[in-house]
Amino acid sequence: MQGNIYDEFEWRGLLYDATPDLKDLLARERVTAYIGFDPTAASLHVGSLLPIMGLARMQRFGHTPIALVGGGTGLIGDPSGKTAERQLLTKEKVAENIEGIRAQLSHFLDFERDGNPARIENNHDWLGSLQLIDFLRDTGKHFTVNYMLSKESVKRRIESEDGISYTEFTYMMLQAYDFLELNRRSNCTLQMGGSDQWGNILAGTDLIRRVNGNRAHGLVFPLITNASGTKFGKTEAGNVWLDPELTSPYKFYQFWLNTDDRDVVHYLKSFTWLDRETIEGLEQSVADNPGAREAQRTLAREVTTMLHGESALDKAEQAAKVLFGGSLENLSVKDLKDIFEDVPSTVIPRDELSGEGLGALELCTRTGLTASNGEARRLIRQGGLFLNNDRVSDESGRITADQGIEGELLVLRKGKKSYHLVQIGEG
Repeated sequence: MQGNIYDEFEWRGLLYDATPDLKDLLARERVTAYIGFDPTAASLHVGSLLPIMGLARMQRFGHTPIALVGGGTGLIGDPSGKTAERQLLTKEKVAENIEGIRAQLSHFLDFERDGNPARIENNHDWLGSLQLIDFLRDTGKHFTVNYMLSKESVKRRIESEDGISYTEFTYMMLQAYDFLELNRRSNCTLQMGGSDQWGNILAGTDLIRRVNGNRAHGLVFPLITNASGTKFGKTEAGNVWLDPELTSPYKFYQFWLNTDDRDVVHYLKSFTWLDRETIEGLEQSVADNPGAREAQRTLAREVTTMLHGESALDKAEQAAKVLFGGSLENLSVKDLKDIFEDVPSTVIPRDELSGEGLGALELCTRTGLTASNGEARRLIRQGGLFLNNDRVSDESGRITADQGIEGELLVLRKGKKSYHLVQIGEG
């Protein structure tokens, strides 16, 4: 890919701030850049996608990306953007989380690329063996307390009821030391991150200048927000995770599909590889025909495919059609429970559905789908009752556990959109 990655970040609206002369440097040289990732969970979430894509864009423009996983700093916690100190993790838990993050990064970064393969580093490799006296003498002497107290993240915490522990107060020095160490080991001259990391990044560039006289740079992205005023990446159910076991591809797809018209163009620029011409065309479609939601579908398809692959996208799109009467074929019970998460359900013991099972009329009234057998009979005669999205035509028919999906779930539908799940219980 030709051109200057700095210009790419600018037109995509991803450049919040950068150190002087960085644009000229990126046009002139291939650099090594890093972003740190916090291993406080076994999975990253969509809030991490912007920095991940930042590294991936750097790689596509010929620069070398390093994903630094905070195996050392993760044992302490970054106070930036936090109102209270995090619960400290054990070394074993941090190591477990790092393995999960490593697998997720491989969907975006190319670790086999000729010339500029991506790398993963763990800062515990150097922080874990630091001697306190040596660190205070060689690194701590370059930081004044006044400088550290001036940082917004520290000031907010000092003014809070809980204050800030000395442990978290030292985080800035440790992050700066990471940059210094990567500069020594890998000639890494650029650290990137969210705008809330600007103070920590500048502390690192300053430390590198003071210790070895090298010039280092920083670049930060704007923090992602959404037009509705809620935090990006949060839903009523909590975080949207990159791990498919924590957030299914269907739910992941739906998260992007539900993007507000006011946000969708910004998200297309931030989270996809689509070029300027394509995104401008989609922006026009939002203005001309917002009801078609072409931009949202494109966003959902692009990001879901990038993370989960084509087959998962196909399944997510099939699942999205289920609510409108689409086929349930090849969908698992787990898929269906995701799709029908907010649909009322009834548990019926398996022995009641064994043998001849329950009559269709009784099942309708038992679940409350209809108020009476008479209503259920009329519903069937009018062609309005569906089992697993197949029309039920026999009002004297019977429903058995064998008709359940994986023998566990029956999906009843009245009319076009009124669903009820029957969970086949034990007994």
